[in-house]
Amino acid sequence: MTRIKRGIQVKKTHKKILEKTKGYKLGRKNLIKQAKQAMIKAGQHAYRDRRNKKRDFRGSWIMQLNAAARLHDITYGNFIYGMKLASIDLNRKVLAELSIKEPEEFGKIAARVKTALAK
Repeated sequence: MTRIKRGIQVKKTHKKILEKTKGYKLGRKNLIKQAKQAMIKAGQHAYRDRRNKKRDFRGSWIMQLNAAARLHDITYGNFIYGMKLASIDLNRKVLAELSIKEPEEFGKIAARVKTALAK
C-alpha cells in the first residue's frame, strides 16, 4: 500500500484557524495550539453573549421607562401595573422608544395609567 500524506489538509485547517484568530494578541494569533484554544473560547463567549444581549437591552428599556415614568410622578413598577389595569398591551421596547421619540404620546399613556391606578 502507498503511504498517505495529509500535509495539504492540515495546512488548510491551520489556515482556517489562523484566519479566524486574526487580530488577537501574542501567540493567540499565530501559534496553532493557542489559536485553536482562543477560537473555541471566543465562540463560547459569542454564544453566551448573544443571549445576554437580549437581557441587557431589556434592562436598558426598563431604566428608560423608569426615568420617563418618574417625569410623570409614577414609579416604574406602578406604571407597569397601571398599564395592566388600563389594559394597554405595549411592550417595554415600544414604550421606551415612545418615551424618547414622542414624549407627548407617552404623556397620554401615563395619564391613562394614572386614572387606572386611581380607580
